[in-house]
This record gives sequence, C-alpha cells and structure tokens, in this order.
Amino acid sequence: MSSGESPVDRLVAFAVRPPARPPRPAGVDIALTAATYVALIVVMLPLTRVVATGPWTWGVLLLPPILLATGWLARRRRLPAVAVSLAETVVGLVAVVVLFLRDTALLGILPTPRSVGEASELVVDAVDQIVNGAAPLEARAGLEFLIVGGMLLLTVIVDHVVLTARMPLLAAIALIAVWLIPSIAVPREIDLIAFVLLAAVVLLILRLETSAREQDAAPPPPRSRVAASTAGGIAAAATGIGAVAVVVALVIAPVFSGLVIRPGAGAATRWNTIDPTLQLGDDLRRASNGEVLRVRTTGGSAPYLRVATLSAFDGEEWRPDRGATAPIDEDGAITASRPADDIRVVETTTSIDIVNLVSGSAPVAYPISAIDGLDGDWESLPSNGTIVSRTTNVNGQDYEFVAQTPRPTLEQIRASRATTAGVAAAAASGVYEETRILPPDLPPIIAQTAAEVTAGTETDYDALLALQRWFRSSQFEYSLEAPVEDGFDGSGAEAVAAFLDVRAGYCVHFASAFALMARTLGMPARIVVGYLPGSALSDPMMGNQVYSVMSSQLHAWPEVYFSGIGWVPFEPTKSLGTATSFSPAFVATDPLDPDAETGETPLPTASPTASLRPEGIDERGSEASSSANPVEQALPWMGPLFGILVVLAIPSVIRAFRRRDLMSAARAGDAGAAWRSLQEEAIDLGIPVPPDESPRAFGARLVRRSGAPDAAVQALVEAIEHASYSRSGSTQTGIDLAAVVKEVCAGLTTHAVRRARVLALLAPRSLLIRPGSVYAGDGALTRR
Repeated sequence: MSSGESPVDRLVAFAVRPPARPPRPAGVDIALTAATYVALIVVMLPLTRVVATGPWTWGVLLLPPILLATGWLARRRRLPAVAVSLAETVVGLVAVVVLFLRDTALLGILPTPRSVGEASELVVDAVDQIVNGAAPLEARAGLEFLIVGGMLLLTVIVDHVVLTARMPLLAAIALIAVWLIPSIAVPREIDLIAFVLLAAVVLLILRLETSAREQDAAPPPPRSRVAASTAGGIAAAATGIGAVAVVVALVIAPVFSGLVIRPGAGAATRWNTIDPTLQLGDDLRRASNGEVLRVRTTGGSAPYLRVATLSAFDGEEWRPDRGATAPIDEDGAITASRPADDIRVVETTTSIDIVNLVSGSAPVAYPISAIDGLDGDWESLPSNGTIVSRTTNVNGQDYEFVAQTPRPTLEQIRASRATTAGVAAAAASGVYEETRILPPDLPPIIAQTAAEVTAGTETDYDALLALQRWFRSSQFEYSLEAPVEDGFDGSGAEAVAAFLDVRAGYCVHFASAFALMARTLGMPARIVVGYLPGSALSDPMMGNQVYSVMSSQLHAWPEVYFSGIGWVPFEPTKSLGTATSFSPAFVATDPLDPDAETGETPLPTASPTASLRPEGIDERGSEASSSANPVEQALPWMGPLFGILVVLAIPSVIRAFRRRDLMSAARAGDAGAAWRSLQEEAIDLGIPVPPDESPRAFGARLVRRSGAPDAAVQALVEAIEHASYSRSGSTQTGIDLAAVVKEVCAGLTTHAVRRARVLALLAPRSLLIRPGSVYAGDGALTRR
C-alpha cells in the first residue's frame, strides 16, 4: 500500500477485500446488531425537539432493523463487504420508493427518471422548510423523505463500519456528531440523560467488538506480563475513551450550550442571537450584555422592534408563524393591511444600524409599508409584518423602513370589537384561526382569572386594559429567578397557570398569560418577540434622537386584533415599557404628529430609562457601554475552545497511560511488553505490523526502511524470541528493555515525516488497531 493512502482509502479497499479472519460468534454478532439498532434510535431522539412527530417516526423505528437484518444474513453467508452494503442499500432504496415515490415508480418499487425528479423536489422542499422554518418543524412529505432517507443511509454506513469493517469507535464519532446536529440547530439545554444513554450504548458496542477480537486473537508469548494485560488492553482503552468522553461532555455541555452558530457573517454568541420560540429565560439571565443595534427615528420615541410573531399554541409551546412570504418590490414597497378610512395613520421613518445581531430576520416596527438598504434576498410575511431571509444574515447591515401606525381615538377603539367583528379581515391575514385556538386541556385558572379581572367591563378594549392594569399592578413582581425556583420557566399552559399562582415572572410569562386570557375571552391574540426601544444616547444625529438597544432588552409582548384597526400591542409586563392607552379625540395633540387634532397617547414605547431588568441589573445603554470589552467578547469562546482542546487531548492522554504501563513492564524485564510497545509505536507512525511477519523479519524491515537503530532492534528481537521459545520462559538479564524500546522508538520518530509524527501524537492509531490485525498490516510507511 502506498505511503499516501488515507484511512478512508483503506476503508474503501476493505469493502472489496475483506480480511481473512473468522466471523464473530453468532451470539456476539446478533448482540452487536441489536446494540447498533438501539444506538441509531437514540441518535434520532433529539430530532423530536426539532421536527413534530409524524409518520416519519415509524419509518425511523421500523426500517433500520430490516436493513440490519439484511446485513446480518449477508455476513453469515460470508458475502464480500461491498455485497453486504449493496444489499442493504437496495432494500433501503426499495423502502423509500414504496413509501414516498411509488406513484412515479415502475410497478411501485422500481425508481424511474420521474421518481428521481420527484425526490429532488422533496429534498428542495425539505431544505426550504429547514432554512425558513422554526422549530418544531411541521412533518411535511419533503422533510419526512429527508429524515427517513438519511436514517437509512446512516444505518448502512454504521452497519458497515461497526459490523463489517469492525471499527466501532469510528462509528461512535459519527453517531455522536449526528446526535449533536439538532442541538446545534436549535440551541437549548443538552439532554444529558439522552447523551448518557447514547454513551452507554456506544460503550456496549465497543466492549462487544473488543471481546470478539480477544476471542480471535492468537495466544500471546508465554511468561509475558503483557499476556495478562493485553487481553483487556484494547477494551480498556476503548472503555476509557468512551468514559472520559462522557465525563468531558457532561462537564462542558453547559458551556457549549452558550454558543450558537447561525448562517451568515459574524460570530454568534448567545447574547447576540434571538430564539423565536420564547426560550428567552436563559438569554435574559445571562450576565453578558452587549449592544445589538442602534435606532434613529422621526417619531417622538423609538418603536418596539419585532423579529418574530407567534400565533400557534398547542398547550406546550408557542410556535413562530409560518406561511407564504411575499417578495419586496424593487422600490422597497411592502404589501400591508390598511385600517378603516376613518382611522388616522401616523407615518414615521426609522433607520436601523445593526451592531451585533446574528439573525435571518431584520428587526422592524409594525406595520411597515416600505424598507430600503438591506443587502441580500429578503421577503416579508404579510400576516405579521416581519422581514425574513433564507440565505442572508442581518448582522452589520444598515437599513431604513417606513411604518404606518394606526392611531385610533379612545372612542374608535372602544367601538371596535375584538371578539366577533373583523373575522373576514382577520382571516385575510392567514392566521386568524390560529390566534383564537385554545388547547383542550387548558388549566381552568386561566379562564377563571380572566373572567374575574374583566368583570364589569363594557368593551373589549376596556377588558384588555383591565388585564394590562392587573398585570402591571403591585400584585405582580418582575423576576427572572422565580420561574426557575418554582419550576415553571416556560410559556406552556401549565407554566402560565403556575405564574398566575406565584405572580412572579418575566416578559414571556406576562405575554403568554395575557394572550391566553384574551383568547379565553374570545379575542384573537398572538405574541411578538423582539426588542424594547432602548436608551437614548447623548448626541442626536441629523436632528433625530439615537437610541442604543442592548441584548438585555430582548422582550416579548402580546397583540390583539381589532376590527377596522388591526393588531394592537399591549404591555402587561410589570415595570417595563409604557402601557397601551388611547385618549379621547378632544384631548391634547399626538406627540408623534403635533399638527393633528386628535389626542391619543402613543402605542407602547419604552421611556429612555426603561430597562428589561428593573431589579438593579446593569442596563449599559450609553455610548461607553456600546464598545464591547474584548475580554467579555472572548469569554463565550473560551469555554468551548477549552472543551475542544480537552477532547482532542483525550487520545493522547490514554496512549500516554498505555505507554507508561508497557514501559513499566519492560523495565521489569517483560520482553512481551517491550515488543508490544514497539509494535504500537509503529502502528501510531503508520508502519505496517502484519500478522504473518516474524519478529526478526519485522525488526530487519524497521532497520532497513524506517530508520531504527540496528543494535537496539537486534536486542529486542533476541529478547522476544528468548521469551517466546525458551523452555522455561525465563527472561534475559542485564538488559534495560525500556531503554532499548525508547531508543528504537526515537529512531522511528526521527525518520517519520512530520504528518505521521503529529498524527501519532494527536490521534494514535494503536488505540483502535491491534498489532497483527488487517488494519495494522495495511499501515502506510512514512519514510522521509
């Protein structure tokens, strides 16, 4: 085999040239097959957080065992490795065609060119849903096709690597990588129980395989201490790697959960991203805080800025709105619903400078009629006025939008109905039904409390004001910690019920409770995720006040639909922002439009001193705070970087302990341990250690081709031959075998190329490859 051949090349070569070794015992093979199936199922568990369960779950559960059984039967018949994988692939392909492509397949099972085209369309639809959707994704046909097909492909690969190629640790790395994908896509707390379960199954696979290898191994040299230790050496190394990996993962998982990577430019840390699924508690409790964006507006105060709108509620969580997007016209015009003709509309122009926000959504006010300055492909969601992109990141961009905000008088909004009127207009938005639906098992306290608080009110608007005043009263407390301490840190129905009992929480709880209580009163309501208006900076720009918005001003608030007006925001969160209210038409003028004859107060805006953390948490909204501390910016990366370094060091550490044990035995005169140490060093450096080569021939090759010192090699060869063939099994005296091994290994290392030396240090192959195995015999020479 050539010196430039990679491990992947050797794995492919293995597929067509299986090793000349006996098959595993049937019982071990069945146990390994079963353990592999369990590992595949455990790997898919995190996917249920990202994709709603559906028919795909049955495909994931039932199809892999069929493929694994096919592979098991093929191996028992001693078919070549490539034939085993080919048989599994054919069975998997037929299953996919029958399940997803049978309408275009010949006889319902044989794919045709039309089937290929249909499969491509399904993949495109799945990718579009993944890029543009929000977790948990709806299990549509394209996504199910991608998941089931990917699971079958993973089954074939893992079966080949574990059961045919007999490289379980390589498969373990792949399984853990697949397991991590949903956690990276939707950053939440790591499910440690599921990870420990996966680790246990992986360790079981490693142990079963090493046990089978030990049964195949030839008897070791007599009178050798390595005879007792080697039998469990590989198993111990494999178990050690797995155990250390589990411990390290448990230690650094919380650190990694603070790191979020999203598409686009710029580094993403937890504080400069937005989770649109109302999982805001950890973000708000995080000590790190940085400037996200700056706002300059022609209005009297900065607006609330929305990033996502959540209308669907299933009792457990609120889901971001989905639906058809509309392209933005070349002139930046956006299609938006208009209020009734008698409702005055105030137009404001707002400029946004994104300082550090990694998102595929552009923060805007509501409702906007035009936007300009965004680079990339952006679209609007007409149902909620959000601006989204499937391919572009908003980070570092500057843009300007025009908002046309309805400003009804108190008389007009009282005359408008949220409960019965406006059904047709709201239905045109595409989300009306979702904004009214309540789960069947809604805790009674929510509806009962809503009825009690709004008792005696005459209009829908008065009822909502009563709710808003009640939440902002002294009966409630803003707290980031109470939900954690009392176990209701979420937005589900049970969490809302607990919040109404404890009466302490943060914006998610106030907004969720308000929206659900409004729905119990028959009013369409939804939740918006975005940012509070921020804090005014000292220096205006072009005559307009500039506001700095910090990551700590991440916020959620409810909206209720009124006939003839549209979606009206409310601010129930205690101590934050400005409560919604409207004034009679004959009162003072509108501060946003001094020339107008009406006198309503503006919709919710935060005063310059408003803070998302009213309990003494540093707001840092000034110019000075906007310049991020380099040390603070680096902190989120230091933990993951340290964790990566620790993981990379694990093989080296285990190899060092293994080498120490062998050298200790060699120092005591154990020739078997000294010879084993030399063999493992050769394997680490990519030097072949074939099973059919005698110690003398192996030593001569090391001297001739790998730079080993002749005298030292000769001493080791004589020592291992003496230990192996002497009648008494006595060891030679007067020779420091450990020193001799060090001398030979130093010669091999000096002669090896730099790449081989680096791989021997960071990824020692001897932890996976046993001297005399097929892979040890296929090692690549690494001469200078």
